[in-house]
Amino acid sequence: MSNEITRIIANTAYQTYEKRLFKEVMEGTIPEHVAIIMDGNRRFAQEIGLAVHEGHVKGKDKLEEVMEWCQEMGIRVLTVFAFSTENLQRDEGEVQCLMDLFEESFLRLAEDERIHENRIRVTVLGQRELLPERVIRAIEVAEGRTRDYDQYFYNIAIAYGSRQEMIMAIKRIAAKVKEGELAVDDIDEKVVSSFLYTADFKDPDLVLRTSGEERVSNFLLWQLAYSELYFTDVYWPGFRKVDFLRAIRTYQARQRRFGK
Repeated sequence: MSNEITRIIANTAYQTYEKRLFKEVMEGTIPEHVAIIMDGNRRFAQEIGLAVHEGHVKGKDKLEEVMEWCQEMGIRVLTVFAFSTENLQRDEGEVQCLMDLFEESFLRLAEDERIHENRIRVTVLGQRELLPERVIRAIEVAEGRTRDYDQYFYNIAIAYGSRQEMIMAIKRIAAKVKEGELAVDDIDEKVVSSFLYTADFKDPDLVLRTSGEERVSNFLLWQLAYSELYFTDVYWPGFRKVDFLRAIRTYQARQRRFGK
């Protein structure tokens, strides 16, 4: 059997399995909010002989695919961890490449017909003041063009750290108390949540991480208190639709108790 015939058979089998799995998953409860720690771009590039920046480009392309899967499945909120505050300490050339990608991606999002047709609101979570001015301007363009949309929500965590997010929230709450606008006894979970970057969104139903690492790496520490966690060995650029569907299927099989 030739390699081409083998490839065709394998591709047909994969497509058949994907369709069956999609049908199975769509018959269950679909999470409203999925958060993803996109990990493994560099290792993916290394394994197949690409430069590091090419791994990041492929990771960006994969994210566009995942956005489409979420719309197809009716997942209204997608939050992705794209760049942490710690990542700023990486090799200068790699950081520069990522900043170029961010600038280009946000400007493209602002003009993307799919964003406007599906009324997707783009929001950046994080300390954007740590980013280059050109990236901040591109973010502002994308957010401004989509500010009034309310069908789907696409949140990108850049220069983000959850501990830093909570410290900022604590400082803002303390200022409100000092100014007499908030009583100490009125501070509860709802109040704290309202001072976080994600104040406009419900907490994630499902948090998944690629690349085989089983940790949350300072991502949405407050918000994921009752989220279902899912880890896969697949590197982010190699993440397939069946991998995403398996994560959703695992989520559907779990019984969520929210601490009760």
